[in-house]
Amino acid sequence: MTLYKAATRVLRLESIDSTNEEAQRRIAVGCEVPLWIVAEEQSHGRGRAGRRWLSPKGNVYASLILRLSVKPAIAAQLSFVTALAAYEAIASHISSAQRPGLSLKWPNDVMLSGAKVAGILIESFASPRGDGLTIIAGIGINVSVAPADTGRPVTTLGLGPEACAPVFATLAAAFETGLARWDAGAGFERIRQAWLGRAHSPGEAITVSLNGSAIQGKFRGVDQGGGLLLETRPGVVITVNAGDIYPSAQN
Repeated sequence: MTLYKAATRVLRLESIDSTNEEAQRRIAVGCEVPLWIVAEEQSHGRGRAGRRWLSPKGNVYASLILRLSVKPAIAAQLSFVTALAAYEAIASHISSAQRPGLSLKWPNDVMLSGAKVAGILIESFASPRGDGLTIIAGIGINVSVAPADTGRPVTTLGLGPEACAPVFATLAAAFETGLARWDAGAGFERIRQAWLGRAHSPGEAITVSLNGSAIQGKFRGVDQGGGLLLETRPGVVITVNAGDIYPSAQN
């Protein structure tokens, strides 16, 4: 059974505090969904764990509002659907020489040549109508401007601001394709395998930063629920459901 329809409605704004915040306001007044909210700039863009993300003009800032009849654990899988859509959109707008440097980083980043080029923020809420979950999928893609003072390497697609519109159009189309493949969780295994094919290499040495502590190990994939599988010592694999990861060589 199809639990969503194509998001043909797009609200375009010149400047906003955050597309995710605007999405919450629209949800509160009962907006029709699905709905894309796209802004030229954000004054208070934010990422996971409330981190501020500087959002000047020249990049894509977009949030998609969906209403789905799924459980929260299934809704969390949308981070993988969203990451793949961002990956495909970016791959379509960079040169073939750049594509080998494009990869996905658990849980919600797209990397280009070792630097962050896009980020994702998924938020879900119990629907006011009591008919499932209302979900906001926020995506930021650095098209022409790399935000300063991020505390981590960041990069751009190396394109001009005029590329923002076609990059968003490709993103929206890729998201629709991904939603259909995901099929409200029934197709997550295909999504998971596609994500793995674009992510860290199996056995790659990584460090997971969580609540001020660091856990080193080797990347062993993601489980059926989307948790990171980390081999901390030979034969011992743990599941990590939250945290930031870095190549161990950088720690």
